[in-house]
Amino acid sequence: MKVQVLGPGCPKCGELTHRTEEALGELGLDTRVEKVTDLREIQAFGVMMTPALVVDGEVRFQGRVPSVNDIKKQLSVPHPTSRA
Repeated sequence: MKVQVLGPGCPKCGELTHRTEEALGELGLDTRVEKVTDLREIQAFGVMMTPALVVDGEVRFQGRVPSVNDIKKQLSVPHPTSRA
């Protein structure tokens, strides 16, 4: 699983990173959160508002800092192209 936080490094970006790391820990997932600060990379995801959370290349949240529980739900949702 690849988890990325997109944003320029603002306080909200830091909070999203912290909450995402907390959610990963609570789920027992040993996944590192990658911080993406380059504006071109952020725009390549189609994100217009930061911070944003990307899981396996799919934007799950943008423009707000969701709760740890909301993040956990999104980390548990399989990518639409994956089949069980």
